[in-house]
Amino acid sequence: MRVFVTGASGWIGSALVPELIDAGHQVVGLARSEESAAGLDAAGASSVRGTVDDLDLLKETAAASDGVVHLAFKHDIAFSGDFRAAAEADRRAVDAFGDALTGTDRPFVIASGVIGLRPGHLATERDMPTIDGSPASVRAATSQAVLALASRGVRSSVVRLSPTCHGDGDNGFMAALVATARARGASGYLGDGTQQWPAVHRLDAARLFRLAVERAPAGSVLHGAAEDGVPLRDVAEVIGRHLDVPVVSVAPEDAADHFTWLSTFLALDARMSHTVTGELLDWRPTRAGLLEDLDKGHYFRETARSA
Repeated sequence: MRVFVTGASGWIGSALVPELIDAGHQVVGLARSEESAAGLDAAGASSVRGTVDDLDLLKETAAASDGVVHLAFKHDIAFSGDFRAAAEADRRAVDAFGDALTGTDRPFVIASGVIGLRPGHLATERDMPTIDGSPASVRAATSQAVLALASRGVRSSVVRLSPTCHGDGDNGFMAALVATARARGASGYLGDGTQQWPAVHRLDAARLFRLAVERAPAGSVLHGAAEDGVPLRDVAEVIGRHLDVPVVSVAPEDAADHFTWLSTFLALDARMSHTVTGELLDWRPTRAGLLEDLDKGHYFRETARSA
């Protein structure tokens, strides 16, 4: 298949591109810069220059492809205070893809998350997020719209990714926690630290997206979670041991000061099962778990420190 991938140069996308190519697919990636385009060319993919705001380009490229994987999201805007604008831009891109793929029975796979799922509950693929009009729920509504494309002749599926897709080179939540612990001189966890996050290695996540493109049934919800839930206190303890700093509880009222933008996410208690996904697509995660991956030490190298 010829697969169009947005976010192809990103954290998951850069793992998905070789995963698809090694499986015999052709890949065309959306590239925002010459550097991204060169990276895609070096990986054996082709590229089109543009952004998720170039809706006509998205439609044209999707129409000329055998399937689409949409990974791009305006994280820079989302995490600098305007999540709603990022989510609304994402919805426009998804609608453009839906229009281009209607009636084709081609695969359309998007990345989503756990926001909106009931906290403290082991979420399954059958659970649907709450849509309450909040900025975060705009993205959840987008995932619902993608599932609804199944009724329009699109083999659509949604991959709910764990909050942390870890691995060597990760510059997401785990890297931010390490940087915070280093700056504060203490590795903190919120309250009693029993909040749990599902986790998945990015290479396992890339394989899941490839399987979804190849054979996920229309209207499928898939869970990119190798581990149902990892207690965040355990994460803090591994970080504290590697940095040789104390591991401390941070009271909820002090969280914003200590963790800054991370505080909202650290309050999230979201476990997630992948049983249905494993049975549906024969997806069996094989990579290191989160704590084992942290213990390998790559989050604590000088390159990670400056990231």
